Order: sequence, then C-alpha cells, then structure tokens
Amino acid sequence: MGILQNIIAVIVVLGLLITIHEFGHFWVARRCGIRVLRFSVGFGKPLISRVDRYGTEFALAAIPLGGYVKMLDECEGPVDPSEQHLAFNRQHVLKRIAVVIAGPLANFILAVVAYWVMFMAGTTAIVPMVGEVTPDSPAAHGGLKNGQEIVSVQGRQTPDWNGVNLALVAEIGATGHLEISTRDEQGRLESHQLPVDSFMARQDPPEPLRTLGFAPWRPDIAPVIGQVLDNSPAAKGGLEPGDRIRAVDGQTISTWEALVSRVQAAANTPLELQIARAGRDMTVTVTPEGREQEGTMVGFMGAGAGSVSWPQEYQRTLAWGPLGAMGQALSRTGEMTSLTVGSIGKMITGLISPSNLSGPITIARVAGDSARSGLESFISFLAYLSISLGVLNLLPVPVLDGGHLVYYVIELVRGRPVSERIQAFGLRIGMALIASLMLMAFYFDIMRL
Repeated sequence: MGILQNIIAVIVVLGLLITIHEFGHFWVARRCGIRVLRFSVGFGKPLISRVDRYGTEFALAAIPLGGYVKMLDECEGPVDPSEQHLAFNRQHVLKRIAVVIAGPLANFILAVVAYWVMFMAGTTAIVPMVGEVTPDSPAAHGGLKNGQEIVSVQGRQTPDWNGVNLALVAEIGATGHLEISTRDEQGRLESHQLPVDSFMARQDPPEPLRTLGFAPWRPDIAPVIGQVLDNSPAAKGGLEPGDRIRAVDGQTISTWEALVSRVQAAANTPLELQIARAGRDMTVTVTPEGREQEGTMVGFMGAGAGSVSWPQEYQRTLAWGPLGAMGQALSRTGEMTSLTVGSIGKMITGLISPSNLSGPITIARVAGDSARSGLESFISFLAYLSISLGVLNLLPVPVLDGGHLVYYVIELVRGRPVSERIQAFGLRIGMALIASLMLMAFYFDIMRL
C-alpha cells in the first residue's frame, strides 16, 4: 500500500507541476499570436484528446511523468505561407523570450499560491528550543544552553525549527562564526557566536544541528514503534507498529532516545528485544544494519517512533490574514529560490556532495511521506518542488528553457539569431548534461534504498 501511495502521490505532484509549467508557455504563446498545435500532459500515445476552436489539440498521454507544448515552427517542419505569421520562429525575439520564461514563472506563481493558502490556513509549529548540548562542540563554545529558544540565525527570524534548518542550510561551506540569537525563560536575549570551519561541506545528508553539537528539546518519547520501513531490519525481525519496547538484551528501556542509543551502538549485532504487543509479552531478535556516518559505523533499525504529545507551551500557531499571508508566501518563495540557486552553486564548487541529488525514487518516497503526514506537509513539498522545477528550467543549459533564453538574449544584443549549427551543437551538449544528471540522480536514489 505504501508503494502504491508513493506512486499516486508522485504522479499527482509531477503531473500538476508539469501541467502548470506547460500552461505558462501555452498561455503566453496564445497571447503573443502564436499558433499552438498541441498541449500534452504526458508523453507517448494520447489516451484522451480534443481539439478546440483554435485548432489546438489537448491531450492526456500514456506516460504521465512529463508534458509539452508544440507550437507552429518552421524549425520543426514546413509551414504554409498563409500561416507563417503564426509560427514561433517568426515572432519578435521579445515575444519568444516571454514564451520561454512563462513556464518557470508559472512554477514560481504556483509556489506563491500554495504557500499563501498554507499561511492563511495557519500552521502549528514547534518552538525551536535547544535541548541537549554536546560538550566541546561549536554550540557549547558559543554558549548555547538547554532551554533557550532560538529566535534568529544570521539575522534571519526563526519562529520554528523549519526556519532554523533553512537558515543553517543556507550557510553550508561557511568558515568563521555563525550568529545565533536566543531567548531564555526570563525573556532575556543573548547573541552567540558558534565557530565553524567549512560548515557541513560535502555532508550527505546535511545535518546542521548535529554538526553544531546540539539537539532540539523534545518531551520524553515512549519506546513505542510508530512505523516500520519495508524490508528493514525491524521488519525482518518481526517488529510491528504499536509494539512497545520494554527491554534490550535484558536492560530496561523507558524512552525512545535510550532505544536509539542502543540500536546505533549495535551495528550488525543481533539485539534481543522484549516487547509488549496487544497485551502479550514476547521476544524478537533484530540485527541493526551498519551504516557509515562520518567515519563511524552506526546501527540502523528502520523503525520510527509513534506520535509525540508536545506540551502546549512548546507549540505556536502561525497564521496570517490574506495580505499578511501573501507577504509571507512571497518571502518564503524568495528564500527557497535563493536556497535552491545557492545549493546548485555550492554543488558545482564541491561544497555540497553530488550524492544529495534526488531522482524519481526519492521524489516518490518524499511525496508519499508528505501526503501521509498531512495537507500542510504535502503543500509545502509541492511548493518547494515547483520552485526547484522553475530554477532548474532557468539554468543556462541548451534543451532547458534557460538555454533557449540565452540564445534569445544573444540574438537581442547582436540583432541576429545564433546560427543553427551552434544551436545544434549546444543541443547535443545539453542533452548529454541532462542525461548525465538524471543517471547520477537515479544512481544515488538506488544507493539510498
């Protein structure tokens, strides 16, 4: 059922994002007087199609992961002289630029609308309160203490943990000090300077809090299994959602953190778990899978905790009216766009490991998880993926919208188009680059399984 939900979720997400993207091209092309021959959602043989009064075929094709808008264009075949004024290639270069940029712009607009709806509906957030601080860590040297609320990172306000993590991820590769402002229980503000050196450079995946040496405060979590990953050590050992772990190798376990500690210290070592299930006590054996993290082998069981009950004072509701929500939506879209562009740049320069690339398998899993986590998580993921699609398409790579945009800007400056020979050469390079990125992303997807 989980795999089916993931597949449905990714089809819905990618189908919506691609439809919006292509609609942007279509809408502007129509208003620029260009004849659109086909608007297809999906590739391959059309399953459903109809032709409107302008002669445009709208099709839903068999392969749902993609789409395209086909316009009348002499570069793709002969055009009747009576219709040449409707061809894309005959339009002024500014019109062609408008058509090309409309697709990515539509994705950014979708993100703004999604965030606007989410912020108007209101979100329940966990107050970013500092928990345990690791001795001799950057957090300890900076003076962070248990019970302090993080109010800003590098001058960026952080009303919740999402804000903290976004602000820290934006500082990947930083050397020097990170400024974190906190508020204690008496309301006193304090500024902390945390020393960093090539902060989180090439980490896979980036773990900002762990790297700085502190954890979020959280209430004691009961050692009750909430979810079990398919084909994980927990599943193979017979653990099921709802199981309460009473002891590990005879040692009583009272919190989820204690269970995690025992599992992480037992990589590839069988553990005997005493559990309570439906009023019955029983014993199962689980062998945590060893995974290397920063040169250390850590045990992984593949099970998650059950729901956590947070005290009311550690929760806050973030909600805005229509105008305030729009301001927040524009701000969040700008932040995520900046983060995405910065991450691409850092990946090119080597500060971020290429292994953080995500392909269809990871997207499907995250889409399914966010859908199961609730509407807020799903909308947030949809908005971020829409921004990523918009940024990706604006990269100056032939084949992508950004590559075409470069050609048209050059044409605007020079007064004549880039030669077909150069465009054909760029097309081959662009296709090779995109194919390589797709293969890398798919490879790293497989390695994460």
